[in-house]
Amino acid sequence: MLDACLDLFLGSSCGVCGLPGRLLCEPCAADLPRGAAVCWPTPCPAGLALPVAAGEYDEALKVLVNAHKERGQFSLARPLGTLLAQAVGLLIGAMDRTDGTACVLVPVPSRGPVVRARGHDPMLRVTRHAAGVLRRHGVPVTVSVLLRSKRVARDQSGLHADERAANLAGTMTALRGPAERLRTRSPGAPVVVTDDVLTTGSTAREAQRALEQEGLRVQGVATVAATRKRVRRPTHNRES
Repeated sequence: MLDACLDLFLGSSCGVCGLPGRLLCEPCAADLPRGAAVCWPTPCPAGLALPVAAGEYDEALKVLVNAHKERGQFSLARPLGTLLAQAVGLLIGAMDRTDGTACVLVPVPSRGPVVRARGHDPMLRVTRHAAGVLRRHGVPVTVSVLLRSKRVARDQSGLHADERAANLAGTMTALRGPAERLRTRSPGAPVVVTDDVLTTGSTAREAQRALEQEGLRVQGVATVAATRKRVRRPTHNRES
């Protein structure tokens, strides 16, 4: 009945199967991943903190991530946040947190013009929902906006891992004031970088670098999804 009303008034339909009603119908929601797994990219950027994803960036997850980020389908932040919470939960379970210090979730930033064009900051919205899910299960977490884009990287499509890393180097900076307050208020607090998709790990590694430069302790990278990495093989000219 609710789906029928939504379709009547909003004209919406499930982005995965097309069923009229909710942007994510109950059967498709039930088919989303339950759990998370470590997902090291290949090749892996040197020094990357432990990366965990809720599922593979394909089929339903790919549709949902892009619909939320590019088409402003805000209600999808809830299922995406639940998936991100699964990844964060696995990371927190692997940490040595005997002092009970809250884990700090730091979303990878979108550039200001992109946020204004989209009308929202996708990862901040999803990360806040993930934090709510975790807190309801008794897991102490906070969300802190500590990163900003310092310069614009060129389009990443078509670049292999080394080119992506070079393209992203120096594109992020940590906000010094908020970072200093976090160090003072919660010294040694574990930090987890959050993002929607892990591809080569270059974006996550750049975010990690910026945070560690301000003395913060990054213990993991949590993402909704991770791609299957394809390594581009070098071509060799043959002599005729």
